[in-house]
Amino acid sequence: MIEVSRLNGKKFVLNCEWIRTIESTPDTLITLTTGEKYMVLEKTEEIIQRTMDYRKRLYQEPPSIGR
Repeated sequence: MIEVSRLNGKKFVLNCEWIRTIESTPDTLITLTTGEKYMVLEKTEEIIQRTMDYRKRLYQEPPSIGR
């Protein structure tokens, strides 16, 4: 899950596992595998970096059980 901002500045959390495409049009348009589309303030490179960071944390950090 990554945090992104709508064009009005309101933040929301997006399941980056469902990202199908990211386009710069010049705003950033994220299309999910479900067909939903979101225009966000973050640049394409930032979305890619956040997704990579999320995946690194997911696979490198040991799970926290009972905390």
